[in-house]
Amino acid sequence: MDYLMDFDINAYSSDEEQFPRRPKIIRNRPNHFEEWDETDFIARFRLSKRTTENLIEEIEELITHPTERNDCLSAENQVLLTLRFLATGSFLSVAGDFCGVHKSTASRTVKRVTVALANLRHRYIKMPQTYEEILTCRQQFFNIARFPRCIGAIDCSHVKIQSPGGDSAEIFRNRKQFFSLNVQTVSDTNLKILDIVSRWPGSAHDAHIFRNSALCARFEMGQFRDSVLVGDSGYPVKKYLVTPLLNINSNAENLYNESLIRTRNVVERSYGVWKRRFPCLAMGLRLKLDTVQALTVATAILHNVAVNENDILPAVNPEQEAAINIVNNVDEELLATQAVGLNYNLNNQSRLNLINNYFARL
Repeated sequence: MDYLMDFDINAYSSDEEQFPRRPKIIRNRPNHFEEWDETDFIARFRLSKRTTENLIEEIEELITHPTERNDCLSAENQVLLTLRFLATGSFLSVAGDFCGVHKSTASRTVKRVTVALANLRHRYIKMPQTYEEILTCRQQFFNIARFPRCIGAIDCSHVKIQSPGGDSAEIFRNRKQFFSLNVQTVSDTNLKILDIVSRWPGSAHDAHIFRNSALCARFEMGQFRDSVLVGDSGYPVKKYLVTPLLNINSNAENLYNESLIRTRNVVERSYGVWKRRFPCLAMGLRLKLDTVQALTVATAILHNVAVNENDILPAVNPEQEAAINIVNNVDEELLATQAVGLNYNLNNQSRLNLINNYFARL
């Protein structure tokens, strides 16, 4: 035990001496409302100043800190930081530097704001409720290509993420060989999102997502009367969901296909507008899975708010455009292969009724 007597604790420096604590730095936080004009503001935050101010007022109580200790972020700065992150899809440290905070603060802020926005989903993301709303929605779709009884166009789109890790990480790898969430949405004629499901991994099939959604149960219970959704060939034919014909044998069937495809085009356009307004959905998200799910719903709400306010669509750079095109590219050959198994029943009564009783008379 003599070696204990030779040990000199003073010969070793403390942890604080070896790893000195970095002094806290309060960085300058510019007033972005005053610094940028309307055009530059939209380019950096994807929403107009008026829309952003209304948004801050709506969620201010949900995100405001209880005290002002440690020079905490105001509700205004929290929303602007989150919008900047959504607009770039870059690292959290880049968004934090833009607003004068550390990346850890930026991470907590993005989660807090996106969760607060996602809690507004029942106000901004909803299917037609009353009979008058259903009739109005039907008429708007009818005006596109004279397709009857349609109240929405349904499809799924991939939101790129980093590998979530763990034993089940590979189920998030989609057919395009990158990790993603497969997000189902229903769009109206104004490109607004009427319904969203953001919880399935990238390998999940579109038909499986719809079959297990609350929207499918609502149609099964007849909440939308005799209204229908229009989808692509990846979906099964139902009395409330119609898809294109794989083989055309008459002029009426050709009119049916042409009308359905033109009517369903709104959901594809909505994805383009949605991801161009918030490129982070295509560039890739490096966040926890639950945060990605809340962020996806939050961007859908912001998209609807921007449509309601008639905000202009910001331009995207070539790098963002390339990423959007990769994510939105559809493998038509694979889709047709999937469709063979789902649309084998070409004598489906609801689709035949549309063709024989309506399109054959046009």
